[in-house]
Amino acid sequence: MAELEKLIGKRDYKEFLNTRNELYRERGMKDHPPPREEALRLMSENPNLIKRPILVKDGRMILGFDPEAYRSIG
Repeated sequence: MAELEKLIGKRDYKEFLNTRNELYRERGMKDHPPPREEALRLMSENPNLIKRPILVKDGRMILGFDPEAYRSIG
C-alpha cells in the first residue's frame, strides 16, 4: 500500500481506479467513491482495480492506454 501511496502522491486517487473493473461497478464507485484510505487498500488487495498501464517519464504520468499521449511524451 505504501508503494501506491507514493505513486499516487497528491494526485486524485480516483483517477487510478479502473472503471472497467467488476469490483468498481459492483460497489458503485462511480457515484459513491470510497475514501482514499479504503480505495488504496482495495487497490492493494485487488491489483486489477488499478488503471493500467501506468507510464512515468520525465516527471509526467500517463494512466491507461493512450497512444496519442505516449507519442507526446516521446
